[in-house]
Amino acid sequence: MDAILRGAAVYIFLLLILRLGGKRSLAQITAFDFVLLLIISEATQQALLADDYSVTNGFLVIVTLVGIDIGLSIWKQRSPRTEKWIDDAPVVLIENGRLLWERMERERVDLDDILAAARELHGLERLEQIKYAVLERSGGISIVPKQ
Repeated sequence: MDAILRGAAVYIFLLLILRLGGKRSLAQITAFDFVLLLIISEATQQALLADDYSVTNGFLVIVTLVGIDIGLSIWKQRSPRTEKWIDDAPVVLIENGRLLWERMERERVDLDDILAAARELHGLERLEQIKYAVLERSGGISIVPKQ
């Protein structure tokens, strides 16, 4: 029972931390982010398993984590409010070529991020060529070019 409670607590804690970290922290991983992820995973492993490194305890923790994930996905399907809180909603960062600075600052996205996405996705070179830039739920930036 202890493994189940630890698994649930760690899952909820990581969900909250990653949610507070924002969408952009998940979209583009840097070397710093990768090192942080490795450290978090090691700390998580220790918190989940405590002193019991048995295969049975490991399986129990895995089943708990997957069960919580399935439960949350079902809950998100039935509750748009829960889905919005967990997955957030897309955010328009550029509208008709106009930068929405307040939203960009809140989401920690800068102009270079948007221009990089515009170059990668559509080969656009200038801000004036962008009709909409949207920060998606996944953390990626979608670009709608002007006609």
